[in-house]
Parts: sequence; C-alpha cells; structure tokens
Amino acid sequence: MKIDAHSLPDDPEQLKRMLLELHLVVAKKDEELAKKDAQIHELLAAYNAKLAKEYAKKSEKMPGAGEVFNEAEETLDEHDKALLAASAAVKKDKAIPKRTALPKQLPRVNVVVDLDDSDKVCDCCQSPLHKMGESSSEALEFVPAHIKVIKTIRPKYTCRHCEREGIESVIKTAPMPAAPIAKSIATPSLLSQIITCKYQFGLPLYRQETLFANIEIELSRQTMSSWMIRCAQLLSPLYQRLKEVLLSQAVIHGDETPLKVINADKATSYMWVYCCGDDKEGKGRNIVLFDYNNSRAGQCAVDFLAGYQGYLQVDGYKAYEQTQATLVACLAHIRRKFIEAKGDNKKTGKADVVLNLIGKLYGIEQAIKDKTVEEKFNVRQQKAKPIVDELYQWLIKHQDNMPPKIPLGKAISYGINQFEKFRRYLEDGRLSIDNNCAERAIKPFVIGRKNWLFSNTSRGAHASATLYSLVETAKANDIMVHDYISMCLQHLTKKPDNIDMLLPWNIKQG
Repeated sequence: MKIDAHSLPDDPEQLKRMLLELHLVVAKKDEELAKKDAQIHELLAAYNAKLAKEYAKKSEKMPGAGEVFNEAEETLDEHDKALLAASAAVKKDKAIPKRTALPKQLPRVNVVVDLDDSDKVCDCCQSPLHKMGESSSEALEFVPAHIKVIKTIRPKYTCRHCEREGIESVIKTAPMPAAPIAKSIATPSLLSQIITCKYQFGLPLYRQETLFANIEIELSRQTMSSWMIRCAQLLSPLYQRLKEVLLSQAVIHGDETPLKVINADKATSYMWVYCCGDDKEGKGRNIVLFDYNNSRAGQCAVDFLAGYQGYLQVDGYKAYEQTQATLVACLAHIRRKFIEAKGDNKKTGKADVVLNLIGKLYGIEQAIKDKTVEEKFNVRQQKAKPIVDELYQWLIKHQDNMPPKIPLGKAISYGINQFEKFRRYLEDGRLSIDNNCAERAIKPFVIGRKNWLFSNTSRGAHASATLYSLVETAKANDIMVHDYISMCLQHLTKKPDNIDMLLPWNIKQG
C-alpha cells in the first residue's frame, strides 16, 4: 500500500492510532502466512509419505522417498547428542551363501557317465586303467503332477435259492465310502490341492480352472467355489476347537485388514486375525485364526474373544479397548511413525534419537530371544526398563515443542498415547515387544487378496476365513499343508468323536 506523506495528519495522536492499526494489519497478515506455511508443510509431509508408501523400499531399516524439505525440529540439543553418542554400533557378520543338501527322502535315479572302453587305457604306456574311485553330483528334475481316477466298484449279491423259489430276493452291496462332498468327483486329495493352491499360494480359482483345462478336465470355478464352502463347513468343528485352545492362552495377538465382498451390506468388510504361540514356526502350540466381519466395529473383537481377560497385543486401533483383555501396544508401530517423520532426510535429527533408543530395545530382545520367560523378565527389568523410561521422558519433553500436525509431532503424540500400553511388555516375559506376530500372520491373506481381489458373498468370505485359518496354523506348526488338510477332510468325513487328534501339535507328536 503506497502512502502519500502529504496526506498524513499532523496530529501525533492520530498518527499513533494509524501506526497501531497498520501494525495490527501486518500482524494479521503474518499470522495468515504462518498458517499457510504450516499447511504447505503438512501437505509436503503427506506427499512424501505417499511417495514412500507407493514407491520406496518397505523395509523400516531404510526410510523411503525423498524429503522435499528439512524440518526445523531437526536441530539437536546437547541431551540428544549425548543419547546418540551412547549408541553402540552392532556389527552383523554377513552370511556366506551355502548350497544345502537335497532332501534325502526324494527318490533318486543314478546316471553313470563313464569313459568309452577305448579311453580306458593309459595315454603314456597303453596299459589298462583301473577304477580308483568316483565323483558325484546331484541335480533336481521336475516331474509334473499327475491326476488319476479312483473307480469305486461295489459288487452286488443276491440269493439264487430265493430266485428259484420265486421269493423276492434282497440285493446286498457294500455301502458307498464316505466322501467329503457326497455325489461329487472330489476326493480329499483333490480338495486339499485346490485349497492349498488358493489359500497358501494365492492362485485364484479361475486360474486353477485353466490349469485343469490344460489336462482336459472340465472343472469350473463355480463348482470349485461351492466345494470350498462345503469344505469350510466340514472343517468348522476343528476351527472351533482351535478357537477354544486359542482363548485359553495367556497372550493373543490381533490385527485386521480390509476385504471387498461384492454382495454384502457394506462396501468394505474386514478380515480379523488372532494368533498365539512362539514366533518361530514349528515351536510350541501355534494357532492362527481368521474371522470375517462386515464391519470394523469393536463388537467384532468382543464377540470373537468372548470375555477373554488375558493379554491382547494389538496396534493403536481403539476398537480393541471394548474387550475385557489387557491391551499391550506395539513398539514397531511407534517406530514406524518416527521412520515416516524422518523420511529420507540424511541429516541426523530428533527422530534419530528415538530410533536409536528403540534400536537398543530391539537389541536386548534379540539377545534374549532364546531365554526362558523368567530370564526375559529379569533382563528386561535390568536393561530395558531404564531405556523405556528414557524414551518416555524424551517424548514428554518434546511434546509441547513440536507442532502437532507435522510428522514428528504426530509421531510423538502417537508414542505418548500408546506408551502405557507398550511398557506393559516389561511386566511379563511371555509378552513380545511388538505385534509383528499378527502382522506376519495376516500377510499371506493380504498377498492372496492382490490376486483374487474380492469375495462374491459373505458365505465365501466366511469359508475363506476358515480355510486360511487351517492353512496358516499348519504352516505355523511346520506341517505340510496339503497332507494336513487332506487328512483333516478324510477324518472329519467320518465324524470322529475326538477332534483333538487333528490338532497340529498332536499330529506331530503322533
């Protein structure tokens, strides 16, 4: 605004009022500019996060997409520098690639590659050569899977004497063997193959339809879809028994992920997962159960857990607070927020301080992973608890200094909101430092969803939940999935009184 000096009044008081009004206008403009800068900062942060999510490496060890700006809060104080300086670098020895021996149980065919008789003489004196030993090597040959037809023949018997005497004779024949799906061509082995291909390896039914067509077998996806629902109904008693065992455990991990169901009340449904057991496959009683719901409401978890009062390790989703379980938060989710806040910024900043402290906690967990429950508790109290306290004090100290809408401010707020639940892992050696167990359990479903995209009906989604549960539980207990599903279908067809014989750990012991 251009001001003409000749138009200004000579009265000092009036000039003061005009100056004050001008000052207020400038202050208002500065405030508006500050808000716009904050909005631009927030939009750039969201843009960077979107780039990282879509295109960057997904490993949390290497933060993704490029930062467009450096945040003002990256300046370190002396206390932060001291925390970073105390970090001890952990050097990991690089694993040397080594070819493992081929399984001994595979059939072997010996192929002898020998010299011609004319070459079995000495090049020097022409004397005959003698065999001093041999060298050998092994290679794998793939033999395509074959399908055979099982023709069931049931002889019929009648009485010749009654026929001669004109008496009506009763024809006797053996009853038809029980089948998983009556009057169908599907055997337990075929059904298990279809289940394994879809739910373990993510091969949709329409692709399997093409595979069968290539060997001149007409098997439509509609037929296979119907079979999957019937198999899920047959396997339901085993699913319910696994659920009973799961709810008797002291610690359960939970998570959920979206699912598209075409003919459902809501556009987006959810597949919930609950799991327990050791983080290593084949160790202990490992259970992975999926539960389909056309909602993400907390009542879904309440209904599944049915009054469960043990530890429930989950992410920060508030719906789990409606359950009666004692919630334990996940350090990996807290860490993820600070990795997103750091982005690809090469400069060492405040996010690195938190990541450094979190790294120390994971280092302790790595060192005690093979310890007993009591040993884990003692080590955590001695070594991890001081670091957890230091992390909490850092978050509280910087909470009011960070704008709440910038990535680092959001990360600090999230960490403080989850901290009391997170630090509960110090109370019990059976608890984990994070919820990665559930995230790994739900990952096969997420990968499969990228292939088959959606379910047509809620019946199909419920069937998928049951079948995914048995597949992932078998994998978690280091059991061959195809053989396990086939055996379960065969036994449940006979309606056994003892379902416990089909529990994975009982099969392994047997």
